Amino acid sequence: MSEAEQGAGQGRLVAVVVTYNRLDKLQVTLAHLLASPASDLHRVVVVDNASNDGTQSWLAGQEDPRLHVIRSEINGGGAGGFESGMREAVALYDPDWLVVMDDDGYPREGALAAFHQQDLSGWDAVAAAVYFPEGEICEMNRPSRNPFWHLPIFLRTLVRLGGRSGFHLDPMDYHAHVGPRPVDVASFVGLFLSRKAIARAGYPDGSLFVYGDDGLYTLGLTKAGGHIAFHPAVTFAHDCSTFAGQRGRFRPLWKVYYYHRNLLLLYREAAGWLFWPLLLVILPKWLAKLRHHGGERGVFLRLLGRAIRDGLVRRTGQDHAEILKLAEFN
Repeated sequence: MSEAEQGAGQGRLVAVVVTYNRLDKLQVTLAHLLASPASDLHRVVVVDNASNDGTQSWLAGQEDPRLHVIRSEINGGGAGGFESGMREAVALYDPDWLVVMDDDGYPREGALAAFHQQDLSGWDAVAAAVYFPEGEICEMNRPSRNPFWHLPIFLRTLVRLGGRSGFHLDPMDYHAHVGPRPVDVASFVGLFLSRKAIARAGYPDGSLFVYGDDGLYTLGLTKAGGHIAFHPAVTFAHDCSTFAGQRGRFRPLWKVYYYHRNLLLLYREAAGWLFWPLLLVILPKWLAKLRHHGGERGVFLRLLGRAIRDGLVRRTGQDHAEILKLAEFN
């Protein structure tokens, strides 16, 4: 492969995709990735987290030479998949940049070419603008500043009574002509990481299993002196379904545990000593979520209680089977 084929613009780019039992979504994501020329995307590393829905056999039948599959014998969750996938991608392909995503997130047409066209001098990482497939901004992937590090943003958040709009990017920032904006926290859907970023922050913490691993990783990168740009010209779609049609319910219910435990870890890292008074605001809001879980409130409280306990003592790495058992109806 010629030097021109190995990478354009920013150099050699390798994608890391983590999947588990969502073959239909993975097929869409890989189709979008592999539609990009080799000059824009050198390799695609897929981490199959022990899927049992036909994903393994389907991947084995793919013939694109850019595709590399890691088959895990256990489901290590998104966090475990990103850690192992990023490590192997770096070891095998020595990329200039990695771009990471779940199996339900994919670059929109022209996104990777747009990434290569940007002047990224001074930036260690780039967060894409993420939308739902229908075109609306995907709220769960909206990057943010850490209000506890920036007094004007902290005051704005207080004025808005703690609302996400106080410290997350504004919809106006998504206009392509605006250009890059500095952020402290971003998601693992359309996050581009340079060699410099990995040298500063290492790899994600696989013991987190799912949720918050991206926030903790990018916050750690920023604390280590890295600079993350939100770039509205680089766009991704996210066909996510955790809350789809559920009016705030978690599906499946076991996600209650990881979501809230890992958020506690993230809030503690972000807020420092202010974490403890912040709990007085956080915990009542979490208990109010009971209204969305009629008929399963006992299980929700059991999972939430364990999440709070483990989050406060910073306990991670639980056997996923134990969490699934906690989510059972007795």
